[in-house]
Amino acid sequence: MNFFEKIKQQAKHIKTEIFALYFAARHPLTPWYAKLVVAAIAAYALSPIDLIPDFIPIIGYLDDLVLIPLGIVLAIRLIPQEVLTDCRLCASSLTAQKMPVSWIAGAVIIFIWTGLTIYFLLWLLD
Repeated sequence: MNFFEKIKQQAKHIKTEIFALYFAARHPLTPWYAKLVVAAIAAYALSPIDLIPDFIPIIGYLDDLVLIPLGIVLAIRLIPQEVLTDCRLCASSLTAQKMPVSWIAGAVIIFIWTGLTIYFLLWLLD
């Protein structure tokens, strides 16, 4: 298997894990603190807008390459194994379909960036 096939396979695995976390956030046996982490990671992963815009060279993809996998690992460790197994089964059946997009999460990211930009500009003018 060549390098690009490995990358493609890894991306598909991450997509399935994101779906599983999405389902785990709604599962009644998932603890509240795990739901909080899962909801944050799922919202960020499904958001059409990134915290660090992708058009910025090199660091634009850093959040996708580092933050999302670290968040997935943290969330997986917080979710009970039987819940995660059930959610992975549901997610594997949906991987052929299009991933849902969270416009609310995108709006939250825009709000955060706007607030940080305004704060930075006020700081510069002060």
